[in-house]
Amino acid sequence: MANLSTKIAATSLSSQAAENRYRLMVESIRDYAIFMLDTRGVVVSWNRGAERMTGYRADEMIGQHIECFYSLRDRDENLPRRELDIARNEGRHECENWRLRKDGQPYWAHAVTEPVHDENGALTGFVKVVRALPERKEADKTLRRSQEQFRLLVQSVTDYAIFMLDKDGHVSSWNYGAERIKGYRPEEIIGKHFSSFYTQADRDAGEPQKNLARAAIHGRVETEGWRVRKDGTRFWAHVIVDRILDDNGELIGFAKITRDVTEQREAAQELDRAREALFQSQKTEAIGKLTGGVAHDFNNLLMVIQSCLDMMELKLPQDSPLRRLAQNAQSAVQRGAALTQRMLAFARKQELRVAPVDIVSLVANMTELLRRSLGPQVNIRTMFPAALNAVKTDANQLELALMNLSVNARDAMDEGGNLTIAARNVTINATHSTRLAPGDYVCLSVTDEGEGMDEETLAKATEPFFTTKGVGKGTGLGLSMVHGLTEQSGGRLVIKSSKGFGTRVEMWLPSVAPQTAHDTGDTTVVLVSTKPTHAARSLRVVIVDDDPLVRTTSGAVLQDMGHRVTEVASAEEALQILESSQDVDVLITDHAMPGMTGAQLVSEVNIRWPTLPVVLATGYAEIQEDLSDGATRLSKPYDRLGLTEAIAKAVEDRRVHA
Repeated sequence: MANLSTKIAATSLSSQAAENRYRLMVESIRDYAIFMLDTRGVVVSWNRGAERMTGYRADEMIGQHIECFYSLRDRDENLPRRELDIARNEGRHECENWRLRKDGQPYWAHAVTEPVHDENGALTGFVKVVRALPERKEADKTLRRSQEQFRLLVQSVTDYAIFMLDKDGHVSSWNYGAERIKGYRPEEIIGKHFSSFYTQADRDAGEPQKNLARAAIHGRVETEGWRVRKDGTRFWAHVIVDRILDDNGELIGFAKITRDVTEQREAAQELDRAREALFQSQKTEAIGKLTGGVAHDFNNLLMVIQSCLDMMELKLPQDSPLRRLAQNAQSAVQRGAALTQRMLAFARKQELRVAPVDIVSLVANMTELLRRSLGPQVNIRTMFPAALNAVKTDANQLELALMNLSVNARDAMDEGGNLTIAARNVTINATHSTRLAPGDYVCLSVTDEGEGMDEETLAKATEPFFTTKGVGKGTGLGLSMVHGLTEQSGGRLVIKSSKGFGTRVEMWLPSVAPQTAHDTGDTTVVLVSTKPTHAARSLRVVIVDDDPLVRTTSGAVLQDMGHRVTEVASAEEALQILESSQDVDVLITDHAMPGMTGAQLVSEVNIRWPTLPVVLATGYAEIQEDLSDGATRLSKPYDRLGLTEAIAKAVEDRRVHA
């Protein structure tokens, strides 16, 4: 027990010694005022630093409230009490503000207030540490130095125009960036109204005043628009205007930051145009696939009708009144076939006979037909250079395209006018607006003096079935066909038009040198049809088509012609027939079929049965020539005569090459 009492006494003495050392340390600090307050804010301790900083001795301050260090304004606002409340509730309060010495002189102080609690957690008071910051004079020097550094910083910025306006909008400062972007030297613009940077249209609309008014009300305005340099040139500007208030909240002016974003805007617009072009391309591709599929199915239906009408005409007496009805139906089938060809042209699935075409000769040969078709109110003019390259395309389809464009031009000129057909050689690079592959092209154009098209109409002009003509006056496939022809030929269709200023349609087609075209003989493709010798004997024919209507109707026609017919629905079935039979004389196959296509079947037959005559029937152009070698091509929809001639030609070709 005695030892325990001795230890307790020693611990107490040690604690008192530590407290004494701590008290002496705090009291000896001269650069900081460190003192204690009770819970009401009354001073209960005072060190030498506090005496040196405030001028009050300990016997003068202990027992006094802390508010004697605060200005009258701060006391009226109850600042001392609020600082203690924050320290009590948040565990600490830190601030910088003015304090008063004993002699009434103010000094700028940094103060930290923290609460003090006993071992039970009850608040017993506050400890306050205050440091006098450098004199205000030194602070002012620092502020001026900072302001000068900021001024130099702003002045040296060259990519942004940063300047001040007074509250009426007159320029009061000017940096190097403003001089570089706008072209004015400081002495030329300071004192002038900032509206001189706006276009005349914006000044007439009151935009400068509106922007200042919005900034004054809302504190900030951010806009983009055209601005004008000293030399009168324009640039696209991104502008921010911030209001400037004094300490009393009064408006004293505006800070204005302007950046030249012309290049960024042009880049963004180019990106938007590229996205729009991609969207249009994808839309056109989707419509093309749909149109091609519809045309293919429609072709098959037309062929069934055609074959049935052929058989009806053969069986009708010459004097039958039904013969005329059958002939009218035949005419309707032919019109339907022409319509499907236009649909396939738009879908880029028509069969093209591509060869060098002399545009000058082609236009010259069809000029008289154009005059008769367009009427006397339309004056046809041609403009060609002395040496115009030939183009690689289908001559017959190009004639049809020019006729379609010319008829559209005539319809656009209600009172007649000039129609100009022109062409020029052009060598383009990768950045050309047509986005074609670099190379040599011919730009063939048809220009009218009609009413032109607005932007909405122009955007839809090449869409299938879109027309501005009245009901029954157009299919809406003319421009679609021209678009498909140019794309399928490796070119591009470009339409330029504006409301009230006519339309120019340009067909950009790949060109070949003039001598290349002349080497082929005639520059215009002339199709000469030589009627082959018909087969005199009955043949065993295998016909392949996945469409049962086409298959059975074609089979009936062949049987009516005296042939023995085997009908199958797929290429795989056809191969099984050929493997099991030795007496097949002719194979007739469709191209577009599920699984193995007709072209693939032709290739297989050429390898395994090279002497077997083959007819490949299709309305598509996507069959590669090497895949259809060894087969006679037959275009859908075909009639009885076309089928007869195709069989005879296939048999004759195999006999010649045997």
